[in-house]
Amino acid sequence: MRDLDQFATDVLAGLKQPLKKLPSKYFYDETGDKIFQEIMGLDKYYLPRCELEILRERTSDLAAFLPEGPLEIVELGAGDGTKTVHFLENLVTLGRSVNYYPLDISPEVLQTNKSHLVDVAPGIPVHPVAGDYFKTLPSLQTTHHRALLFLGSNIGNYPNDKAVDLLRFLHRYMSTDDVLLVGVDLRKHPKTILDAYNDAQGVTRRFNLNLLTRINRELSADFQVEHFDHYPVYDPVSGIAASYLVCQKAQEVSLLGETFLFRTNELIHTEVSQKYSLPEIDTMAEKSGFRDAHHFTDKRDYFSVSVLLK
Repeated sequence: MRDLDQFATDVLAGLKQPLKKLPSKYFYDETGDKIFQEIMGLDKYYLPRCELEILRERTSDLAAFLPEGPLEIVELGAGDGTKTVHFLENLVTLGRSVNYYPLDISPEVLQTNKSHLVDVAPGIPVHPVAGDYFKTLPSLQTTHHRALLFLGSNIGNYPNDKAVDLLRFLHRYMSTDDVLLVGVDLRKHPKTILDAYNDAQGVTRRFNLNLLTRINRELSADFQVEHFDHYPVYDPVSGIAASYLVCQKAQEVSLLGETFLFRTNELIHTEVSQKYSLPEIDTMAEKSGFRDAHHFTDKRDYFSVSVLLK
């Protein structure tokens, strides 16, 4: 199935749910990629800075759990690679031989990723792989032990049971000595978390609304985007941060021969960002078949890069 066909199928299925939904993976078209880079630079959006601190300052600790010999670094949802390059450079400084395989649904961001790596670390071979990593990882051919990277708190985009399913999927495509490094946003003061998804500048709002703009452009829909708003929430009991689009004016939307009615104040659920405690990560790892987990946090204990051993 072509990517556009899958996009259409997923959007139609989501809008037919009692609570309308749109998959968050479709945020990342060319415009969405650029807006997300703006989000990464926001003062309140602490996640990338905390993860970068760990990758830059604790590489030797992380490297102690990596298999010996030449390494294939396979990153799922790699984005532009601005954080990963520091980890890769530090590995080379430690004497490790690495090949880097960034996997991402966006071909455009992979071009940025490769250009960035070539500019900053020209000695590291880069092999971009575009597409849904559920499809590209099983067919990826490598010759050495792997370190799988799933960074950026992307694990939080899956509800807990789906996150366990994802970890089981990754476990299936790992050899005995391979390792998985997972970036996990940790539970903390609820206001700190909510502020990260509700910036005063409205950048996150633009990011959320761009999904409707993309559907209009690529699927010939007619959402009145100007009549939707961004609404984030965080529940500290469950650890779930969620984002919604709120329809502020009733409208009919035509999409691929079907009509969808939106009431005033009706919601579209667009994203989940689950926050975890370290014991919860241990439990997930155990349920997924991993034999051990080691956690490396930033100085404020906001974030963890957790090493899961098969």
